[in-house]
Amino acid sequence: MRKVLESRAQQDEERMGKLEEELKGARNQAEDADKKYDEVAKRLAQVEGELERAEERAEVGEIKIVELEEELRVVANNLKSLEVSEEKANQREASYKEQIKTLSAKLKQAEARAEFSERSVLKLQTEVDRLEDELVGEQEKYKAITEELEQ
Repeated sequence: MRKVLESRAQQDEERMGKLEEELKGARNQAEDADKKYDEVAKRLAQVEGELERAEERAEVGEIKIVELEEELRVVANNLKSLEVSEEKANQREASYKEQIKTLSAKLKQAEARAEFSERSVLKLQTEVDRLEDELVGEQEKYKAITEELEQ
């Protein structure tokens, strides 16, 4: 009986050691996930800034388009010149819209990465909590066995 308890105690100690190593690994993973999340959050802030600047450029472009349209009404006698100006304005508008589209896509990607990182952190934290609870349970079992052996 004593050998069985000693064997169990040794197995429990080995298991606790393994669990502690797994806990260390889970904590490292959680720290890595936190670092990745911080990087993604920083990139998201950059993309948001770029999006804001692109929107400002688009507004400036739209204002220029309005000005060009007014100029077209004023300078009706120079039709060929006005057609060239209008075409250029339309190209700039398309370019601004494309830039906004590209930045929006980048923003969505950054948000998706941030969301994935958040979910990963939550999963890892849940795993850490579960492992800690399991470790506490095993420590209590070990303590009970130790006390039983001492009696």
